[in-house]
Order: sequence, then C-alpha cells, then structure tokens
Amino acid sequence: MSGAVVVVAAVVVLDARRRVLTVRKSGTRRFMLPGGKPEADEDLRATAVRELAEEVGLELAGDDLQSWGVHTDVAANEPDTTVRAGVYAWTGRVTDTLLPAAEIAELRWLDLDNPTGELAPLLVTLLPRIIDFEESA
Repeated sequence: MSGAVVVVAAVVVLDARRRVLTVRKSGTRRFMLPGGKPEADEDLRATAVRELAEEVGLELAGDDLQSWGVHTDVAANEPDTTVRAGVYAWTGRVTDTLLPAAEIAELRWLDLDNPTGELAPLLVTLLPRIIDFEESA
C-alpha cells in the first residue's frame, strides 16, 4: 500500500436477521461500512456517531460503540490510496428502517451467511470478526 492515506471512522451495524449494514456512496460501485472522514478537531468516535446520523439516520451514543482499533487496508474507491479506519461496532441492533442520506446512494444489508457483491477491501478483511461479533451477541 502506498500513495495517499485517508483517515475515516467505520461502524459495524447489525440487525436481528444476521446482516451487517453496508453503504455505497454516490458515484462508486463498492459497498462499505457506514462512516466517514472526521471534521476538524473531531475524534473518530464522534465522527462515527455523526456520520451514522447523517448517512442513514441512525442516532447512536458514543458509549454504545465498542472500539475495534485502527485497521489499514486498500481504499475502496480511490486509486493508490490507503484507508486508515478507526473501526467501531454498535452494541445494539437495528429494528427500524434506515434510509440513505447525504452522499449515500444506496444502503444494503449484507447477509453474513452469504456475503456477496462488490465489497470494499476493509469490509472483506473485517468479515470474520463481524461474524464472530454477531455470533457472540
């Protein structure tokens, strides 16, 4: 991995049907975990909370997020770029309908028993941990 580095927050959000929330940003083809870039002087946990509200209308408290540390992978939509993601897992489960907003063109619930489609490298890397997290919940 070389070139530019982009820092983001990414959030694992599950529902009661063994699925993880993924989003596709406008003008892209790969699905990824919801989240995004921090604003000035914003820590990544606060970024995660803000981005989930902006992108899919899910209001979370920072205390409801379990930190999974920082993970680095190839960026999904930017050539020659590495993504450095502060990854969090929401300890709750979605029961309401979520709708795409802001720069999100589409959201999709990814079946953990059959994860298919064009997925971001970071999401693919995290799938085993997401499955373990879902099974332990």
